[in-house]
Amino acid sequence: MRPHDKNPSRRALLAGIGLGLASTSTHAGEADEFIERAFAMRQRALDAGDRGYGAIVVKAGSVVAEAPSRVITRGDPTAHAEMEAIRDAARVLGRDLSGAVLYSSSPPCPMCEAAAYWAGIDRLHHGRPGTDGGPPRLCG
Repeated sequence: MRPHDKNPSRRALLAGIGLGLASTSTHAGEADEFIERAFAMRQRALDAGDRGYGAIVVKAGSVVAEAPSRVITRGDPTAHAEMEAIRDAARVLGRDLSGAVLYSSSPPCPMCEAAAYWAGIDRLHHGRPGTDGGPPRLCG
């Protein structure tokens, strides 16, 4: 059980009455748009002299946060695009990002996937054409 799923039956019940807490489906066009925004963040990273990665966090069809990689520009080995986007989303929405989807220009590394897991992000999509990576998992 993920840390924020204290009562999974409650989540299933709420999803069943249309509140969408257990589902993060998007239309193909929306997913394409979100992946393109992640690639725009990738280009921003490259333009700034950083590594070519970008990510965005989406909840309820709206972009909550977006970020390029800042590993080089900040001198921070943890400033991956996914980590930066998750941090920004948590500042906007609070620590629990359940119901959110992380779109990134490439598959997340183990650190970023673990951060998505602990933040409660529901699904990961990466690369072109927006491969559905499923829910985040802890490596082990």
